[in-house]
Amino acid sequence: MARKRKGRAVNGIVLIDKPLGGSSNQILQKVRWLYQAQKAGHTGALDPLATGMLPVCLGEATKFSQYLLDADKEYEVTARLGIRTTTSDADGEIVEERDVSCSEEEVRAACLSFLGSSKQVPSMFSALKYQGKPLYHYARQGIEVPREARDITIFELEITRMALPEVDMRVRCSKGTYIRSLVDDIGQQLGCGAYVTRLHRTKVADYPTPNMISVEALEAMVEQNIAEREYEAIDALLLPMDTAVKSLSAVELSAAETHRLQHGQSVTPLQTDNLAEGQQYRIYDSSTTPARFLGVGEGVCAPKDQKAPADQVFVAPRRSVVYSAES
Repeated sequence: MARKRKGRAVNGIVLIDKPLGGSSNQILQKVRWLYQAQKAGHTGALDPLATGMLPVCLGEATKFSQYLLDADKEYEVTARLGIRTTTSDADGEIVEERDVSCSEEEVRAACLSFLGSSKQVPSMFSALKYQGKPLYHYARQGIEVPREARDITIFELEITRMALPEVDMRVRCSKGTYIRSLVDDIGQQLGCGAYVTRLHRTKVADYPTPNMISVEALEAMVEQNIAEREYEAIDALLLPMDTAVKSLSAVELSAAETHRLQHGQSVTPLQTDNLAEGQQYRIYDSSTTPARFLGVGEGVCAPKDQKAPADQVFVAPRRSVVYSAES
């Protein structure tokens, strides 16, 4: 018999405005405790130096955190030219100082040259794993390990202020982009070096910045209602689970097909015209009002649990929401 989880069966996503200092995991654990949630997970760590949007998934929403990890991000960053550090940010030790002799036009051209797709070698001071351990574990021991260059895309790069040796930028980029590495690369191209003095994440996917809340504000809301153990106020801050996968096309199921899906079987949605093998879909139960989010499925042909023509596309469950009796 499975052990009953401690905490509330609360599902949703809260947008935390991470403060300067402290780790993303510390913020995660604090938010989980404030919500008394059974499960929690974040959608991509921010460095202690970084501030800004940190979506925290609670309960069943943790099943969809990968989609936000893979989403585009937007940052505001201040780069300081003329200095390189071990970590490419202000937390590292200075390893090189040079005069900044480049003009504003040269700085602008160097920054904009990174627009588009390119390869980026991750910093040794990153959480990427090598032989099961994060790269920063090796870096702190002075050990350099091989890292593969990764495909990244800089969709937008806008210089919002230039007061050399400082440059402020707004960067919208793909998953896997390290802003510290971008700034270091810009500095190397200019021949003077550069490091990050300020980094603020303004967007993850299309989540609205005004919806962010600080941990202190969340804590104050909990303390206000602690005697009654009321959670309505903070629960109202939660965004629905399906916002994490809203980039996927939606399909709806009948009550009978919903039953099949919840038992791990492939299903036929009410709309079948545009189904494609290999494509993922967010799935809803049309028999409820409003339609209830059931999870994410994938288009498959000839599943073993269906007797149909080989080219007929069904939707097989990939990540299913399990609602508790109190949900």
